[in-house]
Amino acid sequence: MSNSDSLFIKICGLKTEQDVDTAVEAGADAIGFVFSASPRRIDAATAARLSRRVPEHVLTVGVFREEPLDDVRSLAAESGIRAIQLHGPDDRAYYDELATGDRTLIRAAAFGDSVPRCGEFGEDMLLVDAPVPGSGIAWDWASRPLAAAGEKWLLAGGLTPENVGAAVAAADPWGVDVSSGVEQQRGVKDHALIREFIRAARSAR
Repeated sequence: MSNSDSLFIKICGLKTEQDVDTAVEAGADAIGFVFSASPRRIDAATAARLSRRVPEHVLTVGVFREEPLDDVRSLAAESGIRAIQLHGPDDRAYYDELATGDRTLIRAAAFGDSVPRCGEFGEDMLLVDAPVPGSGIAWDWASRPLAAAGEKWLLAGGLTPENVGAAVAAADPWGVDVSSGVEQQRGVKDHALIREFIRAARSAR
């Protein structure tokens, strides 16, 4: 299947008003706030304040890793995010509990022996990450049968302004996700790189 429509672009790990304003003005479709342990972690109050700067057409995403359901629910409610991105657990019942709300669900899955498929856990979108998630190292998108991931899937893992065009051409994703690839210093966004990444990603399709 060819994803011929406009590319969906998510910039993740934003922490400041300047980060958010830059991503929105540059044309991001979604911005991510990290609630799990990370140099990019922010609290619910900060996410709520930043979310108020985001127009309705841009999706605000909370990123969670193996958090208890009650913590995910409370952080989502307090921050006002409109989407939940889950890095585990791979438990359909866990997803079913969160699907009762009105927030978009995004499942993050590392590429392993088989291609993950969007919707397997009831999620609305699938983020396909590198075989070693969080490494920030580009992986071999071209040799993987990623078309099997389904319709609404985002490519992640080692993307930068320099390689996102080639990655989109090789893998033909519905969208792309970047965090460390728009940083010069770990956990600190580089606003020029955010603009360059979005421009390069848009030019790829």
